Amino acid sequence: MSPREYDESDARIRPSRTTRRRTKDRPSHSDSITAFVTTVDRGRTTCVTDEGVIITAMKARELGPKSVVVGDLVEIVGDVTGSEGSLARIVVVNERTNSLSRTVDDVARVERTIVANIDQLLIVVASANPEPRRGLIDRFLVSAFHESIKPMIIVTKVDISPVPEFIQEYKALGVDIITTSSKTESRTEDIAAILDILDDKISVLVGHSGVGKSTLINDLVPNSDRMTGDVNDVTGRGRHTSSSAIALPLENGGWIIDTPGIRAFGLSHLNKDRVIESFPDIYQVSQTCMPNCSHHEISCSLNPWIESDPALQVERLRRVTSLRSLLEVKLAEDEG
Repeated sequence: MSPREYDESDARIRPSRTTRRRTKDRPSHSDSITAFVTTVDRGRTTCVTDEGVIITAMKARELGPKSVVVGDLVEIVGDVTGSEGSLARIVVVNERTNSLSRTVDDVARVERTIVANIDQLLIVVASANPEPRRGLIDRFLVSAFHESIKPMIIVTKVDISPVPEFIQEYKALGVDIITTSSKTESRTEDIAAILDILDDKISVLVGHSGVGKSTLINDLVPNSDRMTGDVNDVTGRGRHTSSSAIALPLENGGWIIDTPGIRAFGLSHLNKDRVIESFPDIYQVSQTCMPNCSHHEISCSLNPWIESDPALQVERLRRVTSLRSLLEVKLAEDEG
């Protein structure tokens, strides 16, 4: 048997991976519709359109690592009927007016955005069981003032303990203090007053576990059925009952966003000067301070400003003292 002769037909040439021309052009998505993000859970996002259609969507690959959070206004394409089993795509996250973020890891400085486009931040604390933590309240307030979000404090469980005196000090910064309890006769009136504050606003509830956020939500939005819990007798801390943020519609317009209980709220990603800018009169005086003034030094320009008007001295002292307590939290975070 003679050996086989080979010719050019035996040569194997690997075809190119694709014959499709590559392009950097992206679709314009001119047919997209705008929707409000109400919850994000394991890669699936629930959105509501202006017409009230509830749509399940997933983030398009072209968005890359950009996160989608509750409160975002997004552009969606695909199946936007909202029918069972349908799935749309989020192709654009519209520019945010503000956001509530925290540093997850004090070493790595990893920033995590919790919610976006907020009008009001409701800091929920209990008068006791668990005891209110001033450091956590200060951190929430720093973030609110930094992002131009109106903060207020809701004190629950006032039936078992009076409101701690230090909480009243925040009034000097213009922070409203609201007290309530689910076990008092005035509960109905308290809820009505809070609902008036929430009307036509996007408000977010924050606080550590066990302070009564879910109980408050159930009274504000009767059909929400948020799970409630109690406080661990050993650790004195509340048990988590909310696993993810969710926006719930209010009867008279607006949204209330419930968030999981937070035990740590890092601020290393914020600029302390933005906090001072929230108080125009104090900020104007601080511009005459020495460079890099921490506003705790004896030479700080705020000290003579406090004493310059005897009629306003007490009020100015309260405001500056309260502001300095917020800056102390931010300073300690930066040095840590």
